[in-house]
Amino acid sequence: MNPLVSVICISYNHAPYISEALNSVFRQIYTEIEIIILDDGSSDTSVGEIEKMIQGKPEVVFIPNIENEGYTRTFNKGLALAKGKYIVDFALDDVMRPDFLSKSVERLEALAEEYGVCFCNADYINAKSEIIGNHNDTLRAKKLISEIPQGDIFEMVLKRYFICTPTMVIRKSVFDRMGGYDESLAYEDFDFWVRSSRYYKYTFIDEVLMQKRKLTSSMSALRYKHQHNDQMQSVFTVCRKVFSLCKSKSELDSLYLRLSYEHRQCIRYQAYALADQYISLVKKIGRNTFKLQLIGFLIRLGFNRNRF
Repeated sequence: MNPLVSVICISYNHAPYISEALNSVFRQIYTEIEIIILDDGSSDTSVGEIEKMIQGKPEVVFIPNIENEGYTRTFNKGLALAKGKYIVDFALDDVMRPDFLSKSVERLEALAEEYGVCFCNADYINAKSEIIGNHNDTLRAKKLISEIPQGDIFEMVLKRYFICTPTMVIRKSVFDRMGGYDESLAYEDFDFWVRSSRYYKYTFIDEVLMQKRKLTSSMSALRYKHQHNDQMQSVFTVCRKVFSLCKSKSELDSLYLRLSYEHRQCIRYQAYALADQYISLVKKIGRNTFKLQLIGFLIRLGFNRNRF
């Protein structure tokens, strides 16, 4: 028998996209699916849209939060109910291709338990569901990456972003070991990648099996829009965790690259207090801080921040 997959669907003011998102789950070729839907205190008509979509589907679990509790806590509420061997964290503004689950599960079932996560490529879509780009093509165009890493990705995930979050299918045993998402964080992906890749390998399917919606109001789009926000603080919290997970000089070197990048973001967006915390963390891992402090000084003086 095929293993059960628990698809944890989360909505927060996603009313215009819920029908398309949920239909993409209902129309999966793979049939051994448990659907758990949570609304995180939406102020729009998301709850009503969800209720309409699940009429006549008593097997679907729906939990509407009365108040907004945050993504990580809301997801963990769904995870606590999940019975599947595999877990999918699915925001209700994205769209699955019909063979997303079948191909992802097939890949993981063919690999040993040490492979905890399968991910794939994705197209970007706008509010009108028009394709406006491709995840991997964008990474290559920006020269961030040439090949998508697989296997032991811990060191690489410290250096740069390359995993499209909604494309992940995850063994539940990974979440069991990690205790779910860290609820103290404003967002989940960087922390999940770091903690899970320390103990599990990742496998990549080089196909577009997901459509990720790009909206100006999304959490990722707002990450560096304010001088200080919960997301920027969450990144620092994860970086501080990583220090205890590093086992080699090369891993600490990769962490230094990450700290340098995040320090520059803080300076660029005038989060100076947080930038100083990055300087302290760089000192803690035994790296010289002169270059970072110089860059920070020059940007504060008015030099073009894009030069650094």
